[in-house]
Amino acid sequence: MRIISGHLKGLTLASVGKGDPAAHLRPTSDRVRESLFSLLYSRNPDLFDGSRVLDLFAGTGALGLEALSRGGSMAAFVDNGNKSHSLLRENIRKARVEDVTKAIKRDVTKPMANTDAPYDLVFLDPPYGKNLGARALNAANVGGWVADSATVIWEDSSPQDPPEGFELEDHRRYGDTHITILSKGQTDSA
Repeated sequence: MRIISGHLKGLTLASVGKGDPAAHLRPTSDRVRESLFSLLYSRNPDLFDGSRVLDLFAGTGALGLEALSRGGSMAAFVDNGNKSHSLLRENIRKARVEDVTKAIKRDVTKPMANTDAPYDLVFLDPPYGKNLGARALNAANVGGWVADSATVIWEDSSPQDPPEGFELEDHRRYGDTHITILSKGQTDSA
């Protein structure tokens, strides 16, 4: 695995190796990641510029690190797996982005209050077939992690229906991988 584009282009990320079967590590392939980021860029060339990135079920952190490489200003990575957290910390060190990242070890399906600014670009890559994605997105939203008008990129084994408060923007299939792109509707303050 490597970073595809941006100022970290070509950086080889830590190898998952045999991984940890209990951690359900299944990094997004370089090919799918390249297609996904090309799609996102074609939809909005300014999407990454200064974006605050939230990577849920972060695994190795490849998605969030790719977004940082392309212009993101800050990234928070959330995963509760021991192996994932170890690989994530190693990749943050390799990329030398410790000053603009947070690695949070916790269950992403349980709400946790965000004490910082919300995130406008959210990657959601739960273990396939476990029905954890909607729970994690709802928990992040309730906790104040998801900004109004945020873009959510949800990777799973099948197309995903948007939870309440989110709208479907696009859906693509890359082999066994389905990418569902959602937007969060702005809340009315009146």
